[in-house]
Amino acid sequence: MRPFIRHVDHYLRACAVGIALSASFGNAATLGDPVQGAKAFGACLSCHSAEPGQNMTGPSLAGVWGRKAGSLPSFHRYSDALKHAGVVWNERSLDAWLTSPATLIPGNEMKFPGIPDARGRSDLIAYLKAESESKGQAAAAQAGVPTGAKLPDLKQASLENRVKMIRYCDDTYSVTTDAGKTRKFWEFNLRLKTDSTAHGPAKGRPVLVPQGMGGDRAQLVFADPGEISAFIKRDCS
Repeated sequence: MRPFIRHVDHYLRACAVGIALSASFGNAATLGDPVQGAKAFGACLSCHSAEPGQNMTGPSLAGVWGRKAGSLPSFHRYSDALKHAGVVWNERSLDAWLTSPATLIPGNEMKFPGIPDARGRSDLIAYLKAESESKGQAAAAQAGVPTGAKLPDLKQASLENRVKMIRYCDDTYSVTTDAGKTRKFWEFNLRLKTDSTAHGPAKGRPVLVPQGMGGDRAQLVFADPGEISAFIKRDCS
C-alpha cells in the first residue's frame, strides 16, 4: 500500500473509532448552571450524598468527577457491571449515564430511568463538577439546599429511645428504654438495623426509632451486627 493511501486508511479508521465512541456516550453535554444543578440534586438525596464518606443506598458523589465507575473504596454495593465497565465519570459519560443508565452500562442495578431534559442534565453535571472542585457547597448554599442526608444523631437519642433491655418471647419483642418504659412489638413490625457511621448509636447502646403513624412499628438500631444476638434475651416471664 502506498504511504499516502496507508495514511488515509489509518485516518479513516481513527475517525470510525471516534464516531463509535461518541455514539456510545451520546453528545457531550454543555455545562449548565451549578446552582440550578444543586437544586436538581435534591431529587438524588434519597439515594446519594455529596458529602465525603457519606454513602447511602448509592455511593457518595463527592469527588465523582474523574473517578472510575465502581471504584469508590468505601462503597461495597456496586454491581459487577458497573465495576467492570471501564467508564470514567466526566462531562460526556455523565451525560450518557443521566440520559439512560441502562443503555450506557447494561446490567447495572441503578433503578433510575434517566433524565430526558438535556438542560436538566447539564445543570446537574455542572453541579457535580463544581462539587468535585470544592465549589459545590457554595452552589448548594446559593440554591438553599443540603448536600447530604440529614440523618438523626442517634448518640443524642432521648431517654425514651435509648434501649436498656430487649426480651424476646415467641413472636414478641419487649423493648425497655432508659426512661423505664417497656413497649411490645410483633416481631414482623420491629426492624433490626445497624448504623456504624458517626451518626449511629454508641456501642452497646441501641436506639429505638419510631416508624409509621400507628405507633406499632419501629426500628431498633445497633452500632454493630454482633450486638444483636448478644443484646436480645429469650425471656417469656
